[in-house]
Amino acid sequence: MQKYINKLKDFNELVMFEHSIFSLPFIFIAMIVAADGWFGFWLLLMGALAAVSARNFAMGVNRYADRDIDSRNPRTASRPNVDGRLDAFSILIFIAVNFIVFIAVAYMINDLAFYLSVPILVVLGSYSYFKRFSHLAHIILGISLGLAPIAGVVAVQASIPAWSVILSLGVIFWVAGFDLLYSLQDMDFDRENDLHSIPSRYGSDATLFISAFFHMLSVIFWALFVWVAGLGIFAFSAVILSAIMLSYEHYLVRKDFTKIDRAFFTINGYLGIAFFVFIVLDKVFS
Repeated sequence: MQKYINKLKDFNELVMFEHSIFSLPFIFIAMIVAADGWFGFWLLLMGALAAVSARNFAMGVNRYADRDIDSRNPRTASRPNVDGRLDAFSILIFIAVNFIVFIAVAYMINDLAFYLSVPILVVLGSYSYFKRFSHLAHIILGISLGLAPIAGVVAVQASIPAWSVILSLGVIFWVAGFDLLYSLQDMDFDRENDLHSIPSRYGSDATLFISAFFHMLSVIFWALFVWVAGLGIFAFSAVILSAIMLSYEHYLVRKDFTKIDRAFFTINGYLGIAFFVFIVLDKVFS
């Protein structure tokens, strides 16, 4: 039994399951707005399964594709995909299982969700390969997570309204912005190994500027989302709070690059949760 428990821990470390917190709040935000309130326990379960299986698939593909890169990077050399705890075949099985789960869940939700399921997985899986030839990998990661709100609204009303696209644009630039900050840790490694990233090509100062610009766009798009969706004061408060949190994130990173992990994981995790809570309050008191 302990052997299987340890294996589950290894897979959890492989995909960092707790980081699902980045995508889950915005899926449920879209579902709440689309349903104009509570959308039911069935869609809650389906939404959670879709988000987790999609992320597991994407992270599995990333870890499988990056085995050679991770083994050379001191920061990632102890990951389960390179230190012998999980072999390539086990990771492929993990990828296949989550691929099937995601498509099955989409099929149970509605026809549009099912038709979009494979294209979504193609986008999610492509991120891992972009850094081998393009500096736009940060944007691809943003698009991958930015699909979450669109998936959420499709689950509820089988359509893609304008406000969901605007919300997704905010998520795209939010994720791309904090991925730029996170990539600063590997700037020298990427240069030495011919990997494409904005930090490795343009340096830290330009990266900090582009990340701040992306996050400014995020706040603008989120404000537009609140306006177009006809939400109230609590939703606008969520946008203001997000702007403050992102500003603090940049303050931490500019002050000390060793704070990148704190800025990346803690602040962005709380941002998604806070945004979700304020949207719920907006629906409760509107």
